[in-house]
Amino acid sequence: MPSAATIRLQIEAELAQRIPSALTPAPRVIRPVVPTGVSKIDELLEGGLPVGAITEMGGMESSGRTAVALSFLRHLSHAGRVCAWVDVSDTLSPESAAAAGIDLARLLWVRCRVTKSQATPSTEYKFLLPDKYLVPASIKKGLHGGGRGGHPRNEVKGLPEAVSGLLRPESIAPRCAESQRRVRAEREVFMSQPQSGPAGSNVRISPSKPWARIEQALRVTDLLLQVGGFSTIVLDMASIAPEHASRVPLATWFRYRAAAERTQAVFLLLTQHPCAKSSGELLLRFLTGEARQDETTVFTGIEHRLQVERRRFTRELTNVVPLRKPPQSVKVAHWKSQTTWAGAR
Repeated sequence: MPSAATIRLQIEAELAQRIPSALTPAPRVIRPVVPTGVSKIDELLEGGLPVGAITEMGGMESSGRTAVALSFLRHLSHAGRVCAWVDVSDTLSPESAAAAGIDLARLLWVRCRVTKSQATPSTEYKFLLPDKYLVPASIKKGLHGGGRGGHPRNEVKGLPEAVSGLLRPESIAPRCAESQRRVRAEREVFMSQPQSGPAGSNVRISPSKPWARIEQALRVTDLLLQVGGFSTIVLDMASIAPEHASRVPLATWFRYRAAAERTQAVFLLLTQHPCAKSSGELLLRFLTGEARQDETTVFTGIEHRLQVERRRFTRELTNVVPLRKPPQSVKVAHWKSQTTWAGAR
């Protein structure tokens, strides 16, 4: 009786002419990369960010995510390519983007938070989400914010109203025997599409979901990916709390991944907590930076740290498989940012 190896060779020989790729595993797709403009990161990623895939950048505030994204867009805009930035929280500063060297004429800025005072008849979508759904601002240490706070007189504003609200009869907890009146909470409202009418018409207010602004950003991103023509699409959800950003269905990220692969666009996702899961090809975790100690009295910059948490495919320099265990690859990069007033060093 022939062995299993002999039977396998016979089957492969029979199918070699009929179905050449029947028993051949699919080759691993090594995508082309685009440099980010930061030498330390490009050296760690072996060239830059992958094209036609989702790259997720996660980390806390002031960890360097936006700076790396702006540096990446500067490289593409100088090459004559068109990019898009979907700003969920309306936190992008055009002045900072111009100072970073980005050609604003080749950047499409989609603002998903337009207040009623900024609304115009030409504005298509207008949403305003309460601040409680956003990440709270960091508390400033020291007396009155470390010397950067407002006047102490402004700290007592609203205190009489708060005390009077605590002393109201309805605020006092009822006894067990008393009947408790059920108070119906008011429904939250958000900015919606303006009414169709003449110029100068008011904006219509209608109730919506708490994460309507996130949903609107996802729709815009889907439209940009399906249309094509953009070398890079940045979805900035860095200011959204993780409990709301994680509500995005995994099917959405899978659809974005397929669209980015079809249009060969670099999709950047800026978040605080990983959301794309298995749909993302590269996950970069930005660690908390430390202030540089170049000067004792002048803030000169921040020393940033980056760690590669997940990477689907890596480049292989050779096809030879070593017998010994290869050395552990480096997954952390360090680089320094410098303030404008620090000057040349």
